[in-house]
Amino acid sequence: MVRVGCVMRHFVFRWAITTVAVMVAAVFIHGLRYDSVGSLIGAALLLGILNAFVRPVLLLLSAPLILLTLGFFILVVNGLMLLWIPSFVSGFHVDNFASAFWGAILIGILSWFLSAFFRGSDGRVHVLTHHTQVKRVQGRVVRSSR
Repeated sequence: MVRVGCVMRHFVFRWAITTVAVMVAAVFIHGLRYDSVGSLIGAALLLGILNAFVRPVLLLLSAPLILLTLGFFILVVNGLMLLWIPSFVSGFHVDNFASAFWGAILIGILSWFLSAFFRGSDGRVHVLTHHTQVKRVQGRVVRSSR
């Protein structure tokens, strides 16, 4: 039962980070906007679901293109994922592929930064990632007989 709570906490944490990242991207990227907070939250939820289940399949199917473009095509896949969201979430708008492409890049960077800022190395959520404890390793020193 404890594991379910931990998974739910992690899911809600990731959802909140994605929501903030989409909100900031809508401010800075022309052609990316939402009508209400509900559509923003719905878009962030759908983006998380698509990234978890559909994106890996798309990346696997497009592996030759990803290798050929040295990974650049992953950015195209991320843009396509963001471009599909308005067809499922009313009130969330993406005007064209360029807006989706740059929005996906900004959302990815912001999500990575916010996750790194709030998550410690032990996997738990911390306000800061500064660690005050240093773990000492106990061991033996092996000396040569010379």
